[in-house]
Amino acid sequence: MPQKPAEIPSLIAAIDLGSNSFHMVVAKADHGEIRILERLGDKVQLAAGLDEARNLSEESMQRGLDCLRRFAQMIAGLPEGAVRIVGTNALREAHNRAEFIHRAEEILGHPVEVISGREEARLIYLGVSHTLPDTPGRRLVADIGGGSTEFIIGQRFESQLRESLQMGCVSYTQRYFRDGKITPARYAQAYTAARLELMGIEYSLRRLGWQEAVGASGTIRAVGLAIQAAGLGNGEINPEGLAWLKRRLFKLGDVDKLDLDGIKPDRRPIFPAGLAIAEAIFEALDLKRMTHSEGALREGVLYDLLGRHHHEDVRERTLSALMERCHVDLEQAARVEAKALEALEQVADSWGLEDDQHRDLLLWAARVHEIGMDIAHYSYHKHGAYLVEHSDLAGFSRQDQLMLALLVRGHRRNIPKDRFAEFGEEGVKLLRLCVLLRFAILFHHIRGTSAMPEVKLKASGNSFEVQFPKGWLEANPLTQADFEQEAEWLNRIDVALKVR
Repeated sequence: MPQKPAEIPSLIAAIDLGSNSFHMVVAKADHGEIRILERLGDKVQLAAGLDEARNLSEESMQRGLDCLRRFAQMIAGLPEGAVRIVGTNALREAHNRAEFIHRAEEILGHPVEVISGREEARLIYLGVSHTLPDTPGRRLVADIGGGSTEFIIGQRFESQLRESLQMGCVSYTQRYFRDGKITPARYAQAYTAARLELMGIEYSLRRLGWQEAVGASGTIRAVGLAIQAAGLGNGEINPEGLAWLKRRLFKLGDVDKLDLDGIKPDRRPIFPAGLAIAEAIFEALDLKRMTHSEGALREGVLYDLLGRHHHEDVRERTLSALMERCHVDLEQAARVEAKALEALEQVADSWGLEDDQHRDLLLWAARVHEIGMDIAHYSYHKHGAYLVEHSDLAGFSRQDQLMLALLVRGHRRNIPKDRFAEFGEEGVKLLRLCVLLRFAILFHHIRGTSAMPEVKLKASGNSFEVQFPKGWLEANPLTQADFEQEAEWLNRIDVALKVR
């Protein structure tokens, strides 16, 4: 049962918490298109604050939070669902990201999602494809970020191959150009490190092929502008321009002397690392030309957000593909989904489950709760949880996947209460969703071969009551035994199940 599209907000906003820069765009949605009204950005360099233990320093977090305080004023008053905030590689890497996210959410008043590298790649391509002309043929898109670099091959608005590598202009600056000195030896180290990263994906990229190459980041723009200023191009990157820039960098020898046209002062410290990565990409993929697109991650987030309200939520397609790959019993999944949503409708108010996110999580879990059976029936709930948590699921944040995996893990037998507790206050609501999912699965244990009655549900605190028609349970002892066993399982997590 697909969810009805929500009403499209008149204003939508996307915030990209990148490893180098934080960016925000505010736009007006109109007939499936977006019109950018405001753009804000700040060189926060969050990745530069990662220490050897992969923790963000307080100083780097403060830089980020100060930037978000400025952003917050622009989105004050926008409703839930009108703002999407995504964190990328620096927050993927940071062990103390939960602390930063909590403080950021208090400032912004909207949830922060940390997305996987491949999900970042999908959104980047979406932003690029909506910014450039809709031309036939495949397009290679590369985005050199502060902590990671994404590669995508796609056609029109659909990405076909998505990759994310652990190399970026901030992280490589910290590693190879920390003191600002530029030498051929240091540059060669950065270039070689990038070439080694690229070895793992260059074959698959070349095998699929492309007709044009596009770059989507500040590094690509800066390199292109510097080449243009030297009279070696019209804003695009080419091998001759890269070679000239490299020679120029070696001659200058220090980032403080990088006064080249096209390179802003705040980009100078990270420019040598970005150039080394760009040259490695050109060499590995034998590129002759790369143009620049103004559209990137934040524009992709806007269009993805618009899709959730409008024509298509990519998460629906992602789950359908997962269900198909894992040979899910679609009829049973539909029965469980319908009953779970019916149960949610009856107890949402009393259990505080009114948010759209609660409904989404429950219906997603109902659809995929049996995917683990494709591996083995024994402990299939654990296999399913592993698949959900560790797969690249387009459209889903890492937090989405962790919560969905926990619902799949807890849908039968023992419920890992301590895992739910890791989500804090939200964990209580997640546990209640798990109880509703288990009820729906138990209700349809016989898989549609027997007519099931209408039941009434009540919930209050740690109590969950199921009322069957008089005499029905006595006439159906298997269901009665199922619910008696379920009462014992729920008792272990301090939830009292009452069946009448």
